[in-house]
Amino acid sequence: MRTKGQLTEAIQRDRRAVLVVNAHSRRGRQLYDSAHEQLLAAGFELLGAYPWDRGQELERTIAEAIELGPDLLVAGGGDGTISTASRLLAHRDVALGLLPLGTTNNFARTVGVPLELSAAIGTLTGGTVIDVDLGIAGDTLFTNHVGVGLSAEVMVSVPAGLKRRVGRLAYPVTALALLTRHRPLRVSVRADGREHTFTTHQVYVANGGFHAGRPITADAHADDRLLVAYPVGGRTRWQLLRETARNAATGHRRTLRTEPFLATGEVLVETDRPARVEVDGEPAGRTPLRIGLAANALRVMAPPGTPDH
Repeated sequence: MRTKGQLTEAIQRDRRAVLVVNAHSRRGRQLYDSAHEQLLAAGFELLGAYPWDRGQELERTIAEAIELGPDLLVAGGGDGTISTASRLLAHRDVALGLLPLGTTNNFARTVGVPLELSAAIGTLTGGTVIDVDLGIAGDTLFTNHVGVGLSAEVMVSVPAGLKRRVGRLAYPVTALALLTRHRPLRVSVRADGREHTFTTHQVYVANGGFHAGRPITADAHADDRLLVAYPVGGRTRWQLLRETARNAATGHRRTLRTEPFLATGEVLVETDRPARVEVDGEPAGRTPLRIGLAANALRVMAPPGTPDH
């Protein structure tokens, strides 16, 4: 493995890269064409370029791109695409370049990559390689979060037709419909020799600093060797809705030391009945679940001056 400095130098000097973009939608296809043109204009040698359209397996596409031997894998898409690329690049001597083309772009926000396409490409040409932590849910690596409860029920219940008609709005619409009959969970989170229990409809365990495009706290990051476990609301449905709105409005003002956050390196999540789990928005089994960290597992191109521990 090269050092981060050596890999940065190789990327800036040789510009050997591959491009994988989620081009499933018409907007995605247009952004793929623009990203391809701008990377070539910036002097990158594209060893391969893949406009993924869901007619093939994303993991297989990214694995094929990695086999071409780039120094930089440029992934364009939302958090699901970025999470898949991150898992496949973990512990490799290849940096991940981010083109945040999704709606919330949580991981890009966490590492400070600009959300505008040309500015993100500027990070690839003038940035620096840092390494960040990945979470491990069971045996699945993740970038952003694990959700237990209502969010996981939504992931397996949202109608495909509704998604086609209204896009991401299908998720809150489905959540509101499910919430009318969702029963709260009694949750136990074991960490650092202590047990924390609460009753809630939703629990998150986050690795990054953002959720739903909003900061979780002012000091959460993907490079701090910490997971952040927290319930959203209490027993009643109204508490869940109120706390969701409060989190979105006040996350930038709170810290990991305040309630209800539990910052730790590993947690065991248990529930009074088996509860569905989603990992970065993808269904991933049921509780109980042990969640840990892979420290500095992923190399990412970030803007100059980004903190790197």
